[in-house]
Amino acid sequence: MFGSLARALFGTANERSLKAFQRRVPEINALEPQMQALSDDALRARTDDFRARIAAGEAPSKILPEAFAVCREASRRVLGMRHFDVQLVGGMVLDAGKIAEMRTGEGKTLVATLAAYFSALQGKGVHVVTVNDYLARRDAEEMGRLYGFLGLKTGVIVSNMSDEERREAYAADVTYGTNNEFGFDYLRDNMKYGLSEMVQRPFYHAIVDEVDSILIDEARTPLIISGPTDDTSELYRAVDAVVAELVKSAQHYEKDEKARSVILTEQGADVVEEALRDAGVLSDGGLYDLQNVAVTHHVQQSLRAYTLYQRDVEYIVRDGKVVIIDEFTGRMMDGRRYSDGLHQALEAKEKVEIEPENQTLASITFQNYFRLYPKLSGMTGTAMTEADEFAEIYKLDVVEIPTNVPVARIDTDDEIYITAREKFDAVADLISKVAATRQPVLVGTTSIEKSEHLSALLKKRGVPHQVLNARFHEMESQIVAQAGASGSITIATNMAGRGTDIKLGGNVEMLIKQQIAAIEDEDERAAREAELRAKVAEDHERVKSLGGSS
Repeated sequence: MFGSLARALFGTANERSLKAFQRRVPEINALEPQMQALSDDALRARTDDFRARIAAGEAPSKILPEAFAVCREASRRVLGMRHFDVQLVGGMVLDAGKIAEMRTGEGKTLVATLAAYFSALQGKGVHVVTVNDYLARRDAEEMGRLYGFLGLKTGVIVSNMSDEERREAYAADVTYGTNNEFGFDYLRDNMKYGLSEMVQRPFYHAIVDEVDSILIDEARTPLIISGPTDDTSELYRAVDAVVAELVKSAQHYEKDEKARSVILTEQGADVVEEALRDAGVLSDGGLYDLQNVAVTHHVQQSLRAYTLYQRDVEYIVRDGKVVIIDEFTGRMMDGRRYSDGLHQALEAKEKVEIEPENQTLASITFQNYFRLYPKLSGMTGTAMTEADEFAEIYKLDVVEIPTNVPVARIDTDDEIYITAREKFDAVADLISKVAATRQPVLVGTTSIEKSEHLSALLKKRGVPHQVLNARFHEMESQIVAQAGASGSITIATNMAGRGTDIKLGGNVEMLIKQQIAAIEDEDERAAREAELRAKVAEDHERVKSLGGSS
């Protein structure tokens, strides 16, 4: 009762926090006419002015309204995008070292430029963390135009870069990259023999995009740098042959799916021990004797590989290699390997080349890595559900920011089905029905296996569609670019396209170029292009009349 009364009188904690930031918005807006009157050179010169004032001891908080007004005006001139008031609030939340929860489509990438620009004035470097290389490159290229206009340097960290290239990127005012690349560079730096060899400089401010995915879902995921040990591939193959026969009977072992563990029964241990002796693997003592600890460990990992790890769910086989699938994003994790001999057990199971087992040389979890930053903030569309964890683990508060205009989307209730077959049939029927209206459809699944099962159901119904999962990872940007096109149906693994642009109507220019590429006659090409543009316009109007995308 008293809690309800307090909320009625003073508002919720989120409302009170919002009001504190919203009070500064009119101050920023009041500076807009003044900034619009400045020439490009004069606007750019404000960056040096801000830096001089901070160096002279002026409190950065006093400069914030001016800096935000400058960044907004520069964005309007360079990118053609003017920050909305709610985006200014989002920028202030990020600068305050908090998490901004903003709905999908509210422009979080643009919001980050406000906080990144303001923090960069300190001269200590800002790291903007994204979930994949594609986004890091895209954001660095697009937002780098804004920073460059304001006199700042932009760097990007992606895979397969030399130390010199990385050092130069980290020396920039704003550096974009993935959580994996930042973390591995930290580990590699700690293995260097001299300060001059390191690529990173002291940490200052990290702005984490999709912060719930990186700091909560993957918080305890260890980044490991390892080195090779002695080759034991023949032992793995011998053990694999024994375990493969054992699991065919689905007996002699006990599996706990929830705990992700599996153990041999007493009878199972006897069966395996006898088979290993026949194979010449065990020559002295029993399976659980001290001298056979390594063999017992290999048996355990092989058993796990067969009973707990499914192909096309936890991993795929590509180009003769076992590649891990990220359970949170559905993406392939090239270069990452399961530790403790599990990866070798999977390679033996799939009959591909077994690479030497590795030993850990350096390791850190994302949770521990990001706590190294003196200033940490983030943004996502879904943070309130993990607000308690953010507060407890990282001392980060979550601020829910309202949308710029009321949400037009209709969120319907969940539908529950007794069996998976009924559910998938219902989904396929609904997609077929919506496809007839030419509304774009985006379907999310939790694994490659399920995405391809749904794809098979749609093929039976004669419904054309695209499948986006780890098998087609390199086609992600092209598939996502057309996911909003009229009549487009895209099936994606869980968050496979997270953070990428899906535009209503699709990427018209890319679509037209693909259609007219094979036409050699110029007049025919021009006529076909005009025909396609007319059709795109017609489809776009039809989708708008139906109330947007499904």
